[in-house]
Amino acid sequence: MTAAANPGFTPRIFSGIQPSGGLTLGNYLGALKRFVEKQDEGIETIYCLVDLHAITVWQDPAKLRHATREAAAGFIAAGIDPARSILFNQSQVGAHAELGWVLNCVARLGWMNRMTQFKDKAGKNSEAASLGLYAYPSLMAADILLYHATMVPVGEDQKQHVELTRDIAAKFNHDYSVSFFPAPAPVIEGAATRVMSLRDGTKKMSKSDPSDASRINLTDSADMIAAKIRKAKTDAEPMPEHLAGLKDRAEAKNLVNIYAALAGRTPAAVVHEFAGKGFGTFKPALVDLAVAKLGPISVEMGRLMADPAEIDRILGQGAARADAIARPILERTFEIVGMVRSR
Repeated sequence: MTAAANPGFTPRIFSGIQPSGGLTLGNYLGALKRFVEKQDEGIETIYCLVDLHAITVWQDPAKLRHATREAAAGFIAAGIDPARSILFNQSQVGAHAELGWVLNCVARLGWMNRMTQFKDKAGKNSEAASLGLYAYPSLMAADILLYHATMVPVGEDQKQHVELTRDIAAKFNHDYSVSFFPAPAPVIEGAATRVMSLRDGTKKMSKSDPSDASRINLTDSADMIAAKIRKAKTDAEPMPEHLAGLKDRAEAKNLVNIYAALAGRTPAAVVHEFAGKGFGTFKPALVDLAVAKLGPISVEMGRLMADPAEIDRILGQGAARADAIARPILERTFEIVGMVRSR
């Protein structure tokens, strides 16, 4: 995505993570690591803890507050600089919900019915799901369009929602004969954009998995990280000569992808380095790499969480900066649709 793809719009990155539980290695490799790298590209970066999205399913209030602060600590410990990027939690900027309602009136039911995430999350008892869970892709569109974001780093499972955002932006622009909202592009990069469970390579690594051994949490100590990797499910075959040899070896492929993403290398290069060697050789190397990369993050998160007032201050400052961008865009949106606004 380049500035030329959205002429007249300042290149701007927006992305968010739900603070609905602990951050995992999947969050780090699929999002946080890339968020940090984006800070060095000379493009404004806005990162949001989307707590309004979190309550689309019931959350214990105390746990949600803790999870929001812990996620903020994870962002900062991973390398997000609150002075270089805008970091805030969604509920502190009321314009998200306000634009969300406007876009609810733009989005079509047929579009929402095609969203696979609702079907996955609601399950068989969809009639008991909240309206918020059904409509949250429209709020996600508001999150993005509220800042005229042109690029959205996401995992593969969220690409459909960015495409919906483009549809909503195009319909708004068409309905009101304006060129007001850009067409944001999903940015999906890296070897491990979808990190799989350490116990089942066919399932995504998830903080909701009952088995803590299935994931590496960013709060895990160095010893815990090492133990989980040593016990990670693999197979008895050695590393193949070429990447294609991992096609039907889900667990082996997952560990190779994790190594590649942590090391900033391609999976093919990792396979070439360890070709012919067993996982008795590969796993210790992955342990050393993971502990070196993730251990300091865990330590820094602990330090930050010892001072929640400082985290709240950082989030508050970020919210003020975010609102300064969002409010004029929201006010112009209201003007376009014909709302009477005081001067």
